[in-house]
Amino acid sequence: MKHLTNTLAKKLWLTVTAAILITILYSYFLSYLFYEKLYVEDIEESLFEEGMALAEDYEGGPLTTELKEQVEWYNTKSDSEIFIVSNPRELSACLPFDIDYETLIGEAEREELLQGNAVFKEGFEERFDRNIMGVIIPLLDQDRLEGIIYIYLPLAKITEITQDFAYLWMIASFLFLIVALGTGAWLVKRLTKPLLDMKQAADSVSKGDYGVHLNIQSKDEIGELAFAFNHMADSIRREDERKREFLANVSHELRTPISYVKGYSDALMTNMVTSEEDRIRYLHLIHRESGRMERLVGDLLDLSKLETDEYRLEKMPLPLAQLIEDALQKYGSTLKEKKLSLMKNLDPDIIINGDEGRIEQVIQNIMDNAIRYTNEGGISISLYAAKNGCCIEVTDTGLGIPQEDLEKVKQRFYRVNKARTRSDGGTGLGLAIAEKLVQLHGGELLISSKVNEGTTVKVLLPVI
Repeated sequence: MKHLTNTLAKKLWLTVTAAILITILYSYFLSYLFYEKLYVEDIEESLFEEGMALAEDYEGGPLTTELKEQVEWYNTKSDSEIFIVSNPRELSACLPFDIDYETLIGEAEREELLQGNAVFKEGFEERFDRNIMGVIIPLLDQDRLEGIIYIYLPLAKITEITQDFAYLWMIASFLFLIVALGTGAWLVKRLTKPLLDMKQAADSVSKGDYGVHLNIQSKDEIGELAFAFNHMADSIRREDERKREFLANVSHELRTPISYVKGYSDALMTNMVTSEEDRIRYLHLIHRESGRMERLVGDLLDLSKLETDEYRLEKMPLPLAQLIEDALQKYGSTLKEKKLSLMKNLDPDIIINGDEGRIEQVIQNIMDNAIRYTNEGGISISLYAAKNGCCIEVTDTGLGIPQEDLEKVKQRFYRVNKARTRSDGGTGLGLAIAEKLVQLHGGELLISSKVNEGTTVKVLLPVI
């Protein structure tokens, strides 16, 4: 994990550094090209305007001494080099003069000048033995080239200016690099620190410390991840507590019947029982406690199956009223023995899509609790249409459940009466199983109660 975190930090560092360097280089070359291009174009435009302004004083005919002196005077005041040419050898592109004479203009340039167009030059000029940028302005008398105004600027001056720009840019880039690297270091640390905190928290959780909490307040994806991690850690902690409590409850529930079975069977095997009456009583106690263990193990198996995603209900259309009638048949003798009345009000038209055996198990689990905790009065069971489905309502006149225990009675092994003996209680899993079965049918199990008045359990189910 440390290696992965270091790798992430290195990747972020490389990304930030590469982005900074690419930005600097790209900005430098882009700025340099734009600067040079704009500057060069500006120089060309300036040279052209100077030449055209001087050419406006030419009125035709041979070039006058006054015009030449004027151009020479202007040359002393200008940053550029300016001279006027009227020598036919310089203007005729050699012909009919010596062919090896190096003229200022070539044949193609002469043709362009005769059209009245200026000629722009950039590069090495042998006559000046230097790189220049220049403009040649024609002085035309009708269709005759009487002379030219040659104005140029050495490229060395332009290069010096761009070099100065490059030096200033390098200084600014260095300062920018320092600031950017500092900002990048802060950014990398800010991005990786929450991940390092999560790594340490994950290590703590893996070692069983579920009390860790990430204090990350950012609203971005990392903040959402931290919130999800805290929620996950809390869920694992609660699940671990439930698991420990569950194992403790199972051990507690099994310990007493096992001790009864072992103790009474030892007494029978060692001939400690002398009378037939005691022997039968001991056997009855062994049978009762073994039945309790059987029910407990069966309920545990049911609950474990229901909590897996692989469990599937075998649903079919069921007339719910008839199913309830059949489930209540087994309680006739028990109700008669406890002198409890049973009131029924069942709508025969309600049909659900459900698992017959599991719906019957829900009804039996609810009825078992109602009969177990009702000593006087009776029990009523109703089936009626409700919003978005139907409702099975079981009401008893029993002991009732305190308000603070209502939300917990559906938990596994939860006891309202902590001092209750096993002879007056079931396995403690009935309501947990019933709720899970109802949820698998797309329904809801609700409980309301008042102490010493009774309890009402409602099972809401969708109908066909």
